[in-house]
Amino acid sequence: MYHLLIVDDNKINLSAAKNALSNNYKITAVTSGAQALQFLQNRTCDLILLDINMPEMDGFEVMAKIKSNPDRCDIPIIFLTSDNDPQTESRCLEAGAMDFISKPFVQNVMLSRISRTLELEALRRDLSGQLEARTMHIKYIQEMMVIGMATMVESRDLSTGGHIKRTSMVMKIFAEKLAREQELLTKDFLDMVIRAAPMHDLGKIAVDDRVLRKQGKFTPEEYAEMKKHSAEGSRIVKQILEGVEEEVFVNIAANVAHYHHEKWDGSGYPDGLSGEEIPIEARIMALADVFDALVSKRCYKEAYSYDNAFSIIESSVGTHFDPQLGKIFLKCRPELEALYNMVSMEQE
Repeated sequence: MYHLLIVDDNKINLSAAKNALSNNYKITAVTSGAQALQFLQNRTCDLILLDINMPEMDGFEVMAKIKSNPDRCDIPIIFLTSDNDPQTESRCLEAGAMDFISKPFVQNVMLSRISRTLELEALRRDLSGQLEARTMHIKYIQEMMVIGMATMVESRDLSTGGHIKRTSMVMKIFAEKLAREQELLTKDFLDMVIRAAPMHDLGKIAVDDRVLRKQGKFTPEEYAEMKKHSAEGSRIVKQILEGVEEEVFVNIAANVAHYHHEKWDGSGYPDGLSGEEIPIEARIMALADVFDALVSKRCYKEAYSYDNAFSIIESSVGTHFDPQLGKIFLKCRPELEALYNMVSMEQE
């Protein structure tokens, strides 16, 4: 049974409305805007019948407060009014009301308008749910395509097998620690950084095989070509995501790809940024990227021990890495060791 909240300072009108509706709906009746807002603090309803002319707080003020609450703003509101002025009716609709009902109430008219409003709201919620599900599905397909592209790139790079999967898991561990220790980094932001992590080396798709697949150290010319993957990755990420993803996520993903090889002291590439000039999402990615490179076997080196890897990270805090982020990353050692031990066992 639908639950209606009726707000009217006139007890006679309130009683008439309750009598007209109580056989069809669950009713909560209050005599002021303040009481209505108090009710909505901890409870909700399916529709609000709201009188316009009330002392202390009129219906428009009450409605504005309800609409400002993100948890209650979608409750449909029908205004109750004895004012037949077309301007008042227009103001009701402009304020966001679904309809208005004139006093004195005509029961059949009131029931009809309430029923229609509830049906429209049910349809809106159903369509909204379908749209959200379809949007999530499209995003999932797109994300799988991007990860597929990144995996394809990685399969060409003989030195980084499994890097995408491992760095993504490192980022999840690091993000959990950051969420607890950095109040300014919101969960939404950190979730987007985690989603962006698999895209950080997409630019390698534009690097020639003779460089990407070389087993051994690069010549200066080859290294210069390899370094182009950062800016190229940013371009590719934007091309893939723009128009489909929210702008904020596109920027985060592009920054992760573009700047994850920059260093705190300005000695990195491609732009030689330093300190907080480097987007924080790229500073976060840099730690995960380098750590995995240290503890993983590459064609040009053996995997470093955990002691050696964490010692290198610690000694690079303030030069390669953001001082604050680096210190927090070092606190992730128990979880990171457990992760890589598990990965190592799965590969045996």
